[in-house]
Amino acid sequence: MKAIKLLCLLLHLSLALLYATADHGPTSGTSIIFATLGRLDYAFDIFTLPIRDPPTKTKELQITDGKSVNFNGHFPCPSPSLLSLLPNKTLINPTGQQNSPPLNLIYVTERGGSSNIFYDAVYVNNPRSTRSRSALETPTRVQVPLLEGKSGLSMKDKPTVSGDYLIYVSTHEDPHEPRTSWAAVYSTELTNGMTRRLSPHGIADFSPAVSPSGVYTAVASYGERGWNGEVEELSTDIYIFVTRDGTNRVKVVEHGGWPSWVDESTLYFHRRSEEDNWISIYKAILPSQGPISIESVIVERVTPPGLHAFTPAASPGNNKFIAVTTRRPNSDYRHVELFDLVNNEFIELTRLVSPQTHHLNPFISPDSTLVGYHRCRGATEDKKSAHLLLENVKSPAPDISLFRIDGSFPSFSPTGDRIAYVDFPGLYVVNRDGSNRRQVFTGMAFSTAWNPARRGIVYTSAGPTFASESTEVDIISITVDDDLGMINNFKKLTINGENNAFPSVSPDGKWVVFRSGRSGHKNLYIMDALEGEKGGLFRLTEGPWSDTMCNWSPDGEWIAFASDRENPGSGSFVLFLIHPNGTGLRKLVQSGSAGRANHPSFSPDGNSIVFTSDYGGISAEPISNPHHYQPYGEIFTIKLDGSDLKRWTQNSYEDGTPAWGPTYMKPKDVEWPGEGPQCSFEDCHWLNKMPILGDWVAPLDSTKPECGTGA
Repeated sequence: MKAIKLLCLLLHLSLALLYATADHGPTSGTSIIFATLGRLDYAFDIFTLPIRDPPTKTKELQITDGKSVNFNGHFPCPSPSLLSLLPNKTLINPTGQQNSPPLNLIYVTERGGSSNIFYDAVYVNNPRSTRSRSALETPTRVQVPLLEGKSGLSMKDKPTVSGDYLIYVSTHEDPHEPRTSWAAVYSTELTNGMTRRLSPHGIADFSPAVSPSGVYTAVASYGERGWNGEVEELSTDIYIFVTRDGTNRVKVVEHGGWPSWVDESTLYFHRRSEEDNWISIYKAILPSQGPISIESVIVERVTPPGLHAFTPAASPGNNKFIAVTTRRPNSDYRHVELFDLVNNEFIELTRLVSPQTHHLNPFISPDSTLVGYHRCRGATEDKKSAHLLLENVKSPAPDISLFRIDGSFPSFSPTGDRIAYVDFPGLYVVNRDGSNRRQVFTGMAFSTAWNPARRGIVYTSAGPTFASESTEVDIISITVDDDLGMINNFKKLTINGENNAFPSVSPDGKWVVFRSGRSGHKNLYIMDALEGEKGGLFRLTEGPWSDTMCNWSPDGEWIAFASDRENPGSGSFVLFLIHPNGTGLRKLVQSGSAGRANHPSFSPDGNSIVFTSDYGGISAEPISNPHHYQPYGEIFTIKLDGSDLKRWTQNSYEDGTPAWGPTYMKPKDVEWPGEGPQCSFEDCHWLNKMPILGDWVAPLDSTKPECGTGA
């Protein structure tokens, strides 16, 4: 009997452990949180407008799920292999609707913490109906993931279906070269999942477009030249190759991006004009006979100066119009317009129905009756979309959870139960489950750090970001557990009136290391954590360069920091380690020549560092996204001996200011209570620059530096 009871007890404990593991993840581990500029405000869905009807008499039709972040769509011609993926075959010919087949859509979606490509078949009655019906109102719809588990944790982009094949960009292969993009074009056969790389190894390709016959694919590519660090309109070239296997690759256009075919010998693309600096649409005419080379291709400008026009979309066989995205001098928003190729004039679309919303990356249906694009969906009358404080991002390690926070410069409290972060302006503290959010400082601040030995004390840099050495920025300590709940209950620790920033506290809570410009250069100093400079101050580093973004290790042995000392003033930052007594200086990681490695944060065990870097290069054409200062920023980790460099995020956004916390947070999104998507992200700042007579007219925010380090 005792043996039976013992067996039952063991079985009960095993089931309990299994339940805990299945539902709640690991019982121990750590978490990494980071910021992504604007990303949690996107709430993208794909919409359409009819081309034949006047936009003023219709409304935008939402055709994706209203829950995920959905973008960069493509209307495929339905093929037997594509339709075979539908679990509900009645969608092919809905009962009583034989003349209205479903709307077929291929698109990129970010859901469940990772990127994928989905196929949707949506029955929408009459797409040109004057009544707007959201995808959620449709009586029948189906969503099919096309790459589930086939390319790991990677960014997917710009999908196209041609016959039995899905052509797309993925970043799942590491080229093992610093500052080299992982983006490459792949082909996956829909019937069996077989995948082939079409881009040569070591070559980064972006924005693939398949010709109407499927024979050729065009891409924007650096070729063997490689990325040089640019973050605006890329100086890529247009290449074409055989879609089947990537062979017969040839450059057809110098300087161009986002190609789109109209027939087998004509494609459109965008580039910045060398004559007048407007980004415009161009046409490349390939020879119908004989070998294709850059010398045999005729290039003509299509759209006139006076506005920026980019990301063109053609419809196969249609030589009457193309769809483009525009930024006009009199608008703060990008919009989708048609360009009449016969009369050489623009026809406005999205501005007429949704003037104060950004519309991105158009595409046209095969019958040239619909134009699709993506925009932020906002909140509808019958549904409030969730807005997240923390978005779970799928992690490559089972014992480390990964989250994107709606803020900047996050840091964990010593026990991991709270998070401090800044949301310009102001500093906030919130429980890690999203509850009890409080603003504790109302001024301009950047960087946050908790005192490990004194509960409820947070340090920050109070003052303007990206400021000169002589600009006043002060280190302050904020008491966030004041019983009276007072805001701005802080103590100023620096007194010299120079630029002091990026505090980090020693594990015993007695000292603060920080960056200061008091000598005329930004170097590292250590001061008393309670009394500041008045209680003791000494210099840690010295030189005519910038040492910044420092972080103290949990065992107190090391201070990690970023520095441009190898090339002062260049904007190139390398990670270094140094002992608090000024000895043992050594380089930890370098992104590559002229690269950036910033914002180091120690793991709780002190054996590794998380940081942000351009080590993985750029992953997409920046013009296809909203504004990011550093669209190459990704999260990496490395061990203190310089081994085990690992990439944690893969997307075309700016990921930065990471922090490593001591507890494992369940991989589940944390929502803002009762708030919908803000749709408040900015368009690319450099599109605000409108050229006049070949010169730039500076935008209103031109004094803001084009980088996101806060150095």
